[in-house]
Amino acid sequence: MKKLVILGGSGIGMIAANIAKESGEYEVMGFLNDVIPIGTNIGKYDTIPVIGTTDDIQYYLDNDYYFFIAYVGMKREQETFEKIEKFNIPPHRYATLIHKTAIVPHGFCSIGYGVLMAPLSQISPDTTIGDNCILLANSFLGHDSTMKRFAHLATNSVVGANVVVGRGVHMGSNSTVREKVNIGDFSLVGSGAVVLKDVADNSIVVGNPAKELK
Repeated sequence: MKKLVILGGSGIGMIAANIAKESGEYEVMGFLNDVIPIGTNIGKYDTIPVIGTTDDIQYYLDNDYYFFIAYVGMKREQETFEKIEKFNIPPHRYATLIHKTAIVPHGFCSIGYGVLMAPLSQISPDTTIGDNCILLANSFLGHDSTMKRFAHLATNSVVGANVVVGRGVHMGSNSTVREKVNIGDFSLVGSGAVVLKDVADNSIVVGNPAKELK
């Protein structure tokens, strides 16, 4: 099996670890985490250890490990994005983790490297998902829509047709985007928000209809 290290910890990191283990393709070696002490076990039941920090990435690159980045709802999104870019992890060394219950129109879509699709997530034909995107449980991406790198759809979020979800965007749980809308890079769509018009880069929108927080 391929050896996998996950950048992150509890929450999304454990979801990724679970899907990776269930796939039978990866052996999860542990987490790289810059906050939690090395040697700490994460998880209440099946535990995963913290085996290093992001300063150790080069060691794992040199030793043929694969990587998954489990960062969602990032603070200082653009700064974090730029830090990840500097890791210089080749795209083919990212693990793509797709749960067996996810609905994927194989041959009718494009899925990048390092993507996670959680249980019952669904994408439509003619969708494009960039590298390192995350679609959590029951999320939906409509036809002819695009998710750019590191975009995230939280649980039960719905993206309509012909939508562009920009880099590093986080869509909160139960949020909805109508068709033919653009969500700008590094923006955050609040939980339960209903987006009816374009969202500028680096914005936070909340409510129904969604409005920008000043």
